[in-house]
Amino acid sequence: MAEPSPLERRLVEAIDPARLEAELRAVVAIPSITGDEGPIQDLVARLVEEAGLELERVETHPDELARDPGFPGIEIPRTRLPVVAGRLRGGRPGPRLLVVGHVDVVPPGDPATWTTPAFEPAVRDGALYGRGACDMKGGLISALAAVRALVAVADPARLAGEAVFVAVPAEEDGGAGMLAAIRAGYIGEMAVITEPTRLDVVVTQAGAITFRLTVPGKAAHASMRREGVSALGKLEYLHAVLREDEAVRSASETDPVMRAIGLPYPTIIGRVSGGDWASSVPDRMVAEGRYGVRAGQTSEEAEVELRAAISRACAGDEFLRDHPARVEVFGGRFDSARVDPDGPLPSSLVAAAADVDGRLPRRIGVPYGADMRLLVNEGATPTVIFGPGDVRVAHAADEHVPLEEVVRCARVLAVWLHRQMQG
Repeated sequence: MAEPSPLERRLVEAIDPARLEAELRAVVAIPSITGDEGPIQDLVARLVEEAGLELERVETHPDELARDPGFPGIEIPRTRLPVVAGRLRGGRPGPRLLVVGHVDVVPPGDPATWTTPAFEPAVRDGALYGRGACDMKGGLISALAAVRALVAVADPARLAGEAVFVAVPAEEDGGAGMLAAIRAGYIGEMAVITEPTRLDVVVTQAGAITFRLTVPGKAAHASMRREGVSALGKLEYLHAVLREDEAVRSASETDPVMRAIGLPYPTIIGRVSGGDWASSVPDRMVAEGRYGVRAGQTSEEAEVELRAAISRACAGDEFLRDHPARVEVFGGRFDSARVDPDGPLPSSLVAAAADVDGRLPRRIGVPYGADMRLLVNEGATPTVIFGPGDVRVAHAADEHVPLEEVVRCARVLAVWLHRQMQG
């Protein structure tokens, strides 16, 4: 660990906890459920201007982006992909550095499961509660505050390159907003996405695809159920096969940061429907779920593995052999991504965190998809994830983020950006 320089200490002091809390309250109060990101992007644009950054706005129509070979899919109808950015230009040539967050959130679910309303932010025990506080408006505010501190403290003429804050929509339903930003030129030498990591540094992310299984059966009267074939029973059989496949795929992982997760490639079935009469053997079940994309694997390669697992299972069942289940893959596709854990980006960020925070972050892998894979795979931009909050409370009732982590993240990023722009 190294002692921060006097200017770095001024950067740290420029991060005002009260201001970050006020801004986080403001953005959490806007119900920016994915597909309706316009109002929050208007607020983010105002915050960018107040920070003294060059405001940039980009609009890409989803239909236009859908023709892109790298299109990651969407899961809800939308007519807009509004991207907001703020740029700080140094006076000398140098790297372009991105700090990136998404503004969309998932629906809050049953209001009765929340202690306080999801879009009425409340602070309890040092944490701010509300939908999106953890995933990932806390990190979004940290990223903006870091660049704002540079504006307030550093002399732009003495900085090399650019620091660019980027706020994107549509992460929760596939990542089309990040791809729109990439195609608009928001790429660089390094990027940090401030998704919740408890201030560890993510160097490898898994991915996921969404699938639909249509499972056949043979209808019969309930009193004569042996004359029928229950589609529910066949779905139970296929579910067990997917669990076995999940165990094999996870056990075969050799990357230490992914093995440390324990179950890096989970498969779930999250929605089931079927049957049309309570006293009839169901002749059709439809199940929708998530299938993990392994590190180093594309979503297309994961789809091949999923189809092969279901095909083998059908071949081993007397009824399904002649009446196989149908597999569809739809919605957002999250490829995997990784960077060298000992490369310049993770190493420099870990060093900045250790110097500012007095804590050495771990270099970890995560079992979920994120916009990191688009910046790495489509934008050729080395990217890590580093942000406040615990992903275990993301998408949950009473979602929250510790305010001190929001502040600590901003301070680390401000120092990291400044060090990279020393030229």
